[in-house]
Amino acid sequence: MASSPPRSPSQSSSPTPPTSYVTHLPIAPSSPSHSSEKILEEEQPRVPIYIVTKAYQLPVDFLEPSPQSKLVIGFDCEAVDLCRYGTLCIIQLAFPDAIYLVDAIEGGKVLIEACKPALESDFITKVIHDCKRDSEALYFQFGIKLNNVVDTQIAYSLLEEQEGQKRLPDDYISLVGLLADPRYCGLSHVDKEEVRVLLRQDPNFWTYRPLSEQMIHSAADDVRFLLYIYHQMMAKLNERSLWHLAVRGALYCRCFCVNSNDYADWPSLPPIPDMLNIDGNGPEEEILSVLDVPPGKMGCIIGKKGASIMAIKESCKQSTFIYVVILVVH
Repeated sequence: MASSPPRSPSQSSSPTPPTSYVTHLPIAPSSPSHSSEKILEEEQPRVPIYIVTKAYQLPVDFLEPSPQSKLVIGFDCEAVDLCRYGTLCIIQLAFPDAIYLVDAIEGGKVLIEACKPALESDFITKVIHDCKRDSEALYFQFGIKLNNVVDTQIAYSLLEEQEGQKRLPDDYISLVGLLADPRYCGLSHVDKEEVRVLLRQDPNFWTYRPLSEQMIHSAADDVRFLLYIYHQMMAKLNERSLWHLAVRGALYCRCFCVNSNDYADWPSLPPIPDMLNIDGNGPEEEILSVLDVPPGKMGCIIGKKGASIMAIKESCKQSTFIYVVILVVH
């Protein structure tokens, strides 16, 4: 059941929804030896879920980022067609003591723009699973350059590489798959499939108000495990992988945000740390390459029986780590 976050005395006259929702929020494991234990939901602390329609309902440390109050939060977006052309509906924020559902439909542009300093800040780490389309929607719909993300999809791949596992360049784990992995959560995210069915039946699902109980819990479920997973992954990643995580996260944020100034107005990519660049044996450079494809020309990129696209993928396996983004221009 949904409630508004606490108000200051000057805001006490604002109407308060009569009910509130709560959910279980897994806490970080007390030690690495406990990190692979399966989560038992009933043993996890219960935290409120707040529906936010006004900026003042968000924590001050989020609205006013500073080096004195650095934050790590879970982050996700819900939308009708999550991309530049879609409609952003909800931004989910998971804090250690609460989950905030920022309602872009009710709060509008003013509310989302109030979140811009936090989403662009170096002082707030946004933990997200696959940030590419979220970043694209925020950039083209609101001019927000998503920054300082820890993408758990990237982190999972880096951990697999650390452990000697080989994977294909386009083989990425879904959030449902990550949650099911016993090394991280070991949970079956059954409700997610129910919402996917509803989305296929009605793509405008996330635009309807008031938010139903199912919508509230589904949105909260997409972020409430992220901080738990984050702490486990960060404890296992080595220094080289941590650098790759930062660089690839930055590249993922901008990969669908093509502009005419070659990302000059975006934050610079993290430099290679001196400790990793000993005797010239540092990490390989990572490159983002974007191909604009006019309508009707995608076949030229794919090639006969997929030969061209496979050649591109093969080139990405070479010494320099290259991201090739194929962007179809509408």
